[in-house]
Amino acid sequence: MDINYELYKVFYHVASTLSFSEASKQLFISQSAVSQSIKVLEKKLNQPLFIRSTKKVQLTPEGEILLKHVEPAMNLIRKGENQLLEANSLGGGQLRLGASDTICRYFLVPFLRDFHEKYPNIHIKVTNRTSIECARLLENGQVDFIVTNYPNSGLGGTQTIRPIRNFSDVFVANEAYFPLTDRTLSLRELQSLPILMLDRKSTTSEFLHNLFQKYQLDLVPEIELSSNDLLIDLARIGLGIAFVPDFCIPSGENELFSLRLAEELPSRQLVAVLNESLPISQAARQFIDLLENGTRNGTVPAPESPL
Repeated sequence: MDINYELYKVFYHVASTLSFSEASKQLFISQSAVSQSIKVLEKKLNQPLFIRSTKKVQLTPEGEILLKHVEPAMNLIRKGENQLLEANSLGGGQLRLGASDTICRYFLVPFLRDFHEKYPNIHIKVTNRTSIECARLLENGQVDFIVTNYPNSGLGGTQTIRPIRNFSDVFVANEAYFPLTDRTLSLRELQSLPILMLDRKSTTSEFLHNLFQKYQLDLVPEIELSSNDLLIDLARIGLGIAFVPDFCIPSGENELFSLRLAEELPSRQLVAVLNESLPISQAARQFIDLLENGTRNGTVPAPESPL
């Protein structure tokens, strides 16, 4: 049965106040309009909903049954409206962010802390994937935005990319196993050494493979893993030379050193990426502003490489 929602809205206000005049005040319409709406609803349902008298208004048994169903629906609608209003005013709502484990741990944590302290009623949901997989989350609308390494082959042409900060990648090793601190190595020389790096599903792996191909070199890593932390641990015990972003080297690191290269490695960027086809929430907009301003002003600095 196709019945206008406004009729149920009028019914709810009359039923909850048991007064046509009070309902008209709450709805900001005339009492005659309220009365007419109730008559239309009763006609469509073919049931009397109210018993009217000069002294009071009462619900019929049929009206009581209808109220039991309409009241929860009205409360749900009101709750949804309030949540939307709170989200728009940063008094509530949700922030959905996608980022890799490395970016979350070594870059985003201080920003997430500050944002939560400033807007404690906003629920923060962080989804961890590789940067390439995060691009798919964004495309499917599963997150509001992502923070990713750039370049990222998973990004298409329908995203808005906002740079956050530049960073460099480094080859790190333990001097006890690789006494190379006084040498400058070419990529060709490095090619013969055991390289530890992220697996091919990562933007970091793509970047290094493309770099070697640029110099017409084949890269055959000794070990491929999904964790930069584990790569650093393995470099410390001498299993090879790890290729990692500089910002994930722990502060105060004293076992590893950064190799000097003959070729200059291009820098990369951390960027925030939005899906142009989807509306952006006020919470997401505020968090991205926090990233840009915090990095630019140094109020929440990203960790610096100690090497």
